[in-house]
Amino acid sequence: MHSVPVILTLTVLTVLLTSPAQVTGYRPYPPKTNGSDQIFGSSKKFEGSSNLVRLRYHMGPVLTNNITVHPIWYGTWQKSQKKIIREFINSISAVGSKHPSVSGWWKTVQLYTDQTGSNITGTVRLGEEKNDRFYSHGKSLTRLSIQSVIKSAVGSRYRPLPVNPKSGLYLLLTADDVYVQDFCGQVCGFHYFTFPSIVGFTLPYAWVGNSAKLCPGVCAYPFAVPEYIPGLKPVKSPNGDIGVDGMISVIAHEIAELATNPLVNAWYAGPDPVAPVEIADLCEGIYGTGGGGSYTGQMLNDHRGATYNVNGIRRRYLIQWLWSHVVSYCTGPNALD
Repeated sequence: MHSVPVILTLTVLTVLLTSPAQVTGYRPYPPKTNGSDQIFGSSKKFEGSSNLVRLRYHMGPVLTNNITVHPIWYGTWQKSQKKIIREFINSISAVGSKHPSVSGWWKTVQLYTDQTGSNITGTVRLGEEKNDRFYSHGKSLTRLSIQSVIKSAVGSRYRPLPVNPKSGLYLLLTADDVYVQDFCGQVCGFHYFTFPSIVGFTLPYAWVGNSAKLCPGVCAYPFAVPEYIPGLKPVKSPNGDIGVDGMISVIAHEIAELATNPLVNAWYAGPDPVAPVEIADLCEGIYGTGGGGSYTGQMLNDHRGATYNVNGIRRRYLIQWLWSHVVSYCTGPNALD
């Protein structure tokens, strides 16, 4: 087993339904602060703690239909990088993966229901993909232009992505030379839904960026660490690509929250959508048993010394745990796999 300090904090941006520029967001590293407690984050949640957690259902839809994930590869991507991410998505519904598994982790998501009592689907599959290798909207994207990239993908004259508002999930992945508004400083990924005024449809989507060149110590922790914290050593990434391995946990975070809160009116804590705290936010920095406060929890090491906590179809990954409203604490694949 392996345990390292947690330096992950919750960032939830203001959600205003009238503004496409503001969405729910996530980053796995806090700003520079003083003091050991501040350095390692202000969270005092521990595995099993339900203090001050008021996760409620707000009557909005969840993704009960089989989910199809449509990746949009923005910029230059290596085939090996795409393969790591594709195999993670395919592992969510895989049968027969070694315990603890990605599919076991997803069972926590399946516990959530809509107002009819229907559970979120256990089927998540990889759908049609779109390559935007020529940076159609440039190498610096705003939150508004992200929706324009999705519009280009679904409205393309050549092999457009299918439009599926009920079960489609559109995953915009930006290469390591692309900067997105607030990337590294406030968020490493976020999710929301597209506006008909921009895209023509209301589609749940998420953006996640490759931080390898811009801020690996911020968005690829614990595979990289910030220079301003002396003595903190990174762990070895399970697939040999710090940027992409760091993206996997953010992708998992966003897909889980999209399934349970696709239109920002379903499952979240807080009185209203202005500052929704969702099922992955509640388990910030918890990757294994005993996690919380300043520690990630117990993780696993393979024969190469790489750190992981779940098995996929053919690969291993490190992803954070999720909040279960049934038992009121953070759970991983160990609990339900």
